[in-house]
Amino acid sequence: MDDLKDELAAVAARMVVEEGLEFGAAKRRAVRQMGLPARTALPDNDTLELAVEDYIAVFCAETQPGELKALRGLALIWMERLERFRPHIAGAVWHGTATRHSDIYLQLFCDDPKSAEIGLIDMNIAYEPRTVTGLHGDPVDALSVHVFCAELEEHVGLHLLIYDLDDMRGAMRADSRGRRPRGDTAALRSLLHDVGP
Repeated sequence: MDDLKDELAAVAARMVVEEGLEFGAAKRRAVRQMGLPARTALPDNDTLELAVEDYIAVFCAETQPGELKALRGLALIWMERLERFRPHIAGAVWHGTATRHSDIYLQLFCDDPKSAEIGLIDMNIAYEPRTVTGLHGDPVDALSVHVFCAELEEHVGLHLLIYDLDDMRGAMRADSRGRRPRGDTAALRSLLHDVGP
């Protein structure tokens, strides 16, 4: 059974890297592509993330570091613009598995959940409101923006997940791999400077 989960993870990893699919969508599409029953047990996110790392190492080793740096640089610009909302970066751009097909996910911890939306309106930034699965599996409001990444010469999805300030408690606990699940502006800036050119 683990062999099947590993095979599913490998197929889903290609979709995550090459098409920018989110983990859940990639796993479901991998099941369909492999002709498996809809109720097939899926690999967990840690298994899929390891498969994504393997895929990048084999197929994208030359291009991915530059693409990741470009996305992190763009994320930093937006985190600095949104500093008053206590932005934290999460997902593939934070963990280092992002490619040019990846979106940027920023989590904003606001005194007033509506303040981020008002902030975007004040900056004349068009956004699309959505509801996504948040920190603890609960629905959370998100504001999605398309931003241009000059280094990649294409538009990138930027998703701002809106949290209450109280949600910050416990949000920095290490994940199952012992990593910080998100980082603030200083942490991202440090990552960018440590990597070098």
